[in-house]
Amino acid sequence: MVVSCLAVFTVLRRIEPLLLLEQLGVTFFYAALRMVVKDRSVNASYPNASQPTEESQQKFISDFYMIYYLILQVAPILPAVLLAKMGDRGWRKAPIVVPLFGYFQCSLTLLLVVLFNLPMEVMFGAAALFGLSGGFCAFWSGVMTLISLGSTADDRSKVMMRVELLYGLVEVAANLVSGHLFLLCSSSLGRGTVQLAVSALMFVFCFIHVVVLLQVKLLKQDSEEECQTLSNASRSVQGEAPPGMNKVNMVLLFAATMLYESGRDGAVELLPIFVMKEPLNWNATELGYGTAAGSVIFFTSFLGVVVFRRCVSEIVIILIGMVSFASGIFFMSFVTSTYMFYLARSLNMFSLIPLPTIRSLLSQQVPASACGITLTSLQVSLKFAGLAYIPAFTKIYQKTLSWFPGFIFTLSATITVLAMIPISIVGCRSPQKHVNEEIRGK
Repeated sequence: MVVSCLAVFTVLRRIEPLLLLEQLGVTFFYAALRMVVKDRSVNASYPNASQPTEESQQKFISDFYMIYYLILQVAPILPAVLLAKMGDRGWRKAPIVVPLFGYFQCSLTLLLVVLFNLPMEVMFGAAALFGLSGGFCAFWSGVMTLISLGSTADDRSKVMMRVELLYGLVEVAANLVSGHLFLLCSSSLGRGTVQLAVSALMFVFCFIHVVVLLQVKLLKQDSEEECQTLSNASRSVQGEAPPGMNKVNMVLLFAATMLYESGRDGAVELLPIFVMKEPLNWNATELGYGTAAGSVIFFTSFLGVVVFRRCVSEIVIILIGMVSFASGIFFMSFVTSTYMFYLARSLNMFSLIPLPTIRSLLSQQVPASACGITLTSLQVSLKFAGLAYIPAFTKIYQKTLSWFPGFIFTLSATITVLAMIPISIVGCRSPQKHVNEEIRGK
């Protein structure tokens, strides 16, 4: 009995329970937000009376998300950097704890919007407060930093992908439930009240877990000395390579990440809007099932990392993930029925591999004391990229809605192909795998 209690306590001190609770809260929140915005779009006023009702509703929904996500891109930039600096100075929990307050107030604010029929513009203020708490940018960077410093360089990409797998499994379960949970209390309190209350409660549990239970575990081998040894070994393999080779690789990795994230998120953020219109015209339950099916790629991507890392380099693994996403999202351009949607998503089975693997490569280029700020800088760069691709994809979607709604998915596939170029250059500049193994053997 004592041994079992100790085992349970050990598990609770790990970061996985926190991620489980956080993902439950986030999934319930965004699932409710999508449906509340759709409900409000029905009664929205349309400035262009000659515009078809469905197109007007699509414009209302896409405009709301454009402003909402732009706020989420801008607001966290400075707070995330400050929290990262605090983390690198020893306050490793700070980038995780502070954003949890932002998550909680977002769920609470949307709950108040539903209960008291407040205007949807109130959520813009909630998004700003969430951003000022560091947002997902600070939270995810803090999590990735703890994972990076608590794992060896060889196993880092696998450990990061395992975390993505946990995220995906929780998201699948949450989305399967969310469509049904959203409809509870629809007659008296309003649709989504139970779901949002559960979401807020999850974030309260998250805060308690971080403050009371979470253990910060750092491996000694991930010190500045080890990172310097890796850097020197890399330069010695390519004797003619300039001393700034690692910096050039980091710039290329940043560029590839920004391109891939722009192409991926620009299309995926509009996907729920796309499926809520004709010819698919999904309801809350179908949307939950579709999102859950899309979340299966967390599992397939994890299996891909486990299998591929045995025979190919991390660069090749990244390229496989990018090809997987590009092919699936291009097929999505021509989806006209539900079964075609699921076929398109099945092609994305390895599309989550690139970002965790790139983070793993970046964490190996810097000393432990700069790991947090490096990963946060990556997230901040994605925020700046979002300032361009979010309005661009939204306006392109609105302009092409009448003649080719899937054009944004074709554009996304094209940008993803462009992201393969800097990754390929990094692969050409990097030492061969067998040479690295020889160095480690010495």
